[in-house]
Amino acid sequence: MTKGDPQNITKLRGIAVSPGIVIGKAHIIDRSRVRILYQYIIGDEKVKNEVERFKEALNAAKEQITTLKNRMPDSIKQHAFILDAYLMILEDTMFADATIQRILDEKINAEWALKKSVQSIGRLFDQIDDAYIKERFNDVENVAERILRYLSGKDPDSFNEINERVIIVAHDLSPADTSALNTGKIMGFITDVGGRTSHTAIMAKSLKIPAVVGLESATLKIHDGEILIVDGNSGEVIVNPDDETIIHYQERQFQHERYESSIARDSHLPARTKDGHHVATMANIEFVEEVVMAKDHGAEGIGLYRTEYHYLRGDKVPSEEELFEAYKQVVEIMAPAPVTIRTLDLGGDKFSTGMTPAKEVNPALGLRAIRFCLKERDIFKDQLRAILRASAFGNIKILIPMISGLQEVMETKQILNEVKADLDERGIPYDRNIKLGLMIEVPSAVSVADILAKNVDFFSIGTNDLIQYALAIDRINEHVAYMYQPFHPAILRMIRQVVEGAKTVGIPVALCGEMAEDPFCTVCLLGLGIDELSMNSAGIPLIKKLIRSLTLSEARKDLQKIFLLDTAEEVREYMLKRMEPFKSELGNKPFYRLMH
Repeated sequence: MTKGDPQNITKLRGIAVSPGIVIGKAHIIDRSRVRILYQYIIGDEKVKNEVERFKEALNAAKEQITTLKNRMPDSIKQHAFILDAYLMILEDTMFADATIQRILDEKINAEWALKKSVQSIGRLFDQIDDAYIKERFNDVENVAERILRYLSGKDPDSFNEINERVIIVAHDLSPADTSALNTGKIMGFITDVGGRTSHTAIMAKSLKIPAVVGLESATLKIHDGEILIVDGNSGEVIVNPDDETIIHYQERQFQHERYESSIARDSHLPARTKDGHHVATMANIEFVEEVVMAKDHGAEGIGLYRTEYHYLRGDKVPSEEELFEAYKQVVEIMAPAPVTIRTLDLGGDKFSTGMTPAKEVNPALGLRAIRFCLKERDIFKDQLRAILRASAFGNIKILIPMISGLQEVMETKQILNEVKADLDERGIPYDRNIKLGLMIEVPSAVSVADILAKNVDFFSIGTNDLIQYALAIDRINEHVAYMYQPFHPAILRMIRQVVEGAKTVGIPVALCGEMAEDPFCTVCLLGLGIDELSMNSAGIPLIKKLIRSLTLSEARKDLQKIFLLDTAEEVREYMLKRMEPFKSELGNKPFYRLMH
């Protein structure tokens, strides 16, 4: 490596999605979107050929993805379900059949018809509020891109031709691309686009290669062969660094590797404070296949099992039997640890059946979650029956989302009792003591938490939505996203009110938003009396380690001081200072994130 000219040193900042630091040569990969230059009407005589051309591309894509899946290295085999999801997209009627039908009906070329199908699917995803599920639309786009490349005759750059250790620089990488990375040659990657919860990010973490996404224009600013430093902890990328900078980052690289080793070694120890207080640390999952990863990271159970995927993957509502088999699998693998299943948290606009309502102006405040379930009771009953049947195979809890008041709770319990009576009549076994809990994510539910607590077995605070609704901000809107502040005094007081309402009648309180995974929130949540933290699996070892470094008595004292502060900024400054002694325990990443 040669000393960089200070005039040529460039610093880029993106989203850190896979931790670690690497220093190496840039290798540009062309993964730019295929530009559809020609959208044209075809004559009747060419319709049949156009349909065949599309089917040929579809089958080629299936074959490519199946091959990639079969060749996945052992380190990421637990994510094979992502490529299974790709194959399901290829089979989806809204994707394949709809494109063929457009070619037949509108007499347009295959590329144009496919583009229209993807746009149609995109409009459905636009109505979804859950950022995690919303990002799954990227998978649809990636699958479409693979077909468009085939139709255009454009072969993507192959990773097989790389014969030296490099850092990949690309506009985008799909999970299928990531699964094909040879970690013996690929040290890390950076991309122009991408998000923190993308499947590509998840796979990069499993491959243990540093990655930064969302750099916007890295492919325009970086040239083949230039030296890069990629910091997957902070999201910083340095182009053409000088020797002094390289030495600095080599030292940080060594510190990070030592830190990762200590984290992995202790992940299965309980999250018990130094003065003996235990906090349950659980995993959030969406797919059955994520359960093994949760256990590997030391999860003591599943604190949030999102069930929306089963309703989004097809063009019809899943059957009770399909849901039962999925729930049963999860609970059997986790047994005897608990699994908290959140009932459907979608709106009717996601279903392509006859019940589809008129498009809502503001779906976040519309007919969704429990409101939809109470309206479409047959769908709700099917899911409750599937959950109850699965409860005979392990420890299941039911979590109801978006409750705003007691009336919804009473109606839900009435329906649940009807389903139980139905199972009794048919002699089907289930857990008669199954716990029923509420997701507290609407400000009105906070206000009446003491009333709600008398009628259920537990609370789970969904801080992502609670912050959004309480502070009236759309976290996906880049113009107001900065106002999304977990340390806002209003949010901390709302959590305290929920805990106090629950403790009055002795029911436990879990928390399953991003705050659970943020080490700078752990002291507050511990002091507030949260009994259970549920988060992405990868975050569990760090939070457990931090809890083991704290005492409950100190956390309570901290909380008293925090409640004397007036702004989110003052709380943030307090926490930065408070956590300084733990810097070596936590590594630099969480500090860096809070300071920027």
